[in-house]
Amino acid sequence: MAAPYIDDVLTSAQVRATGCSIAAMQEPSGALPWFPGGKTDPWDHVESAMALSACGLRREAEAAYEWSRRTQRADGSWPIELRAGRVVDPGVDSNFCAYIAVGVWHHFLVFDDAAFLRRMWPTVRAAIDRTLVFARDDGALRWAADHESGEMFPNALITGNASIFSALDCAVRIAEILDESRRPWESASRRLGELFGRWVVDRSVLDPASDHSMDWYYPVLGGAVRGDAGRDLLAVRWSDFVVEGLGARCVEDHPWVTGAETCELAMALEAVGEVGRAADLVQSIQHLREDDGSYWTGLVFSDGKRWPVERSCWTAAAVVLAADAISRTTPGSGIFRDVAASRVVS
Repeated sequence: MAAPYIDDVLTSAQVRATGCSIAAMQEPSGALPWFPGGKTDPWDHVESAMALSACGLRREAEAAYEWSRRTQRADGSWPIELRAGRVVDPGVDSNFCAYIAVGVWHHFLVFDDAAFLRRMWPTVRAAIDRTLVFARDDGALRWAADHESGEMFPNALITGNASIFSALDCAVRIAEILDESRRPWESASRRLGELFGRWVVDRSVLDPASDHSMDWYYPVLGGAVRGDAGRDLLAVRWSDFVVEGLGARCVEDHPWVTGAETCELAMALEAVGEVGRAADLVQSIQHLREDDGSYWTGLVFSDGKRWPVERSCWTAAAVVLAADAISRTTPGSGIFRDVAASRVVS
């Protein structure tokens, strides 16, 4: 299958090379670490697997999902951090649990493989049920918990909740295809969508936005805020985070642009119809690209130094997924665009 592309920015062959650079970092277990020898977290692992699927690297993608299936704990969660198969942080992150649904649904869309969907169903079901343990009475999801004691951190983070909104939508769609029970998930999705409807006019319903750009664009990328409301949300802080010609800052007051945040922002723009601006953003971070298709994580533009000194799996993945969203090459290209409209603020 042809890999995604962006006219006048990246050819299909270049995007395929980026996918191959991700595959080259995959551990024998199937894990996709941040970089060779680095940590693996279950969220970025899935994001990287999605890029493999989008590039047609099916065997490698399915090895990654098999890693997720095999390493899931009995309670439906994964450790927050592993390194070479060793648990470093055993904690439970609600968003890290939920994101497997996005990856599994995406892989099904790309390859139309019902057997894969059925094989991964117990993993998705356990993960989403574990995620909903974090739900508050108002519909928001708490951030994390101690794995041993079960004690939960009370924070309800903007980015985490927006990402879970997307994951719940994907989980419901998986259940529909498999004719499995989904009513509690539909209820949770509806309540979270209603909470974001309140959040648009009253920011106090979730934790305050941090100085990270993700808290700015993720309600749009995750699908909870779209249409005019989404475009307005992106416009209001554009100048705080976007450095024209270089990309988007990861942190508001740091002279540091990062490829992954820039490409996620591009996908948020594409989801509200701003396709040209999305392509321009991906173009702006090509200074991070290496000849083998891999990408450096970021650039400190005040001194021209790349930092951290790593070419990260998940940065490459964000480039691939942005290219697919913009070019609409694969059947999974709408994974972030096509969130169920009935649950979206617009």
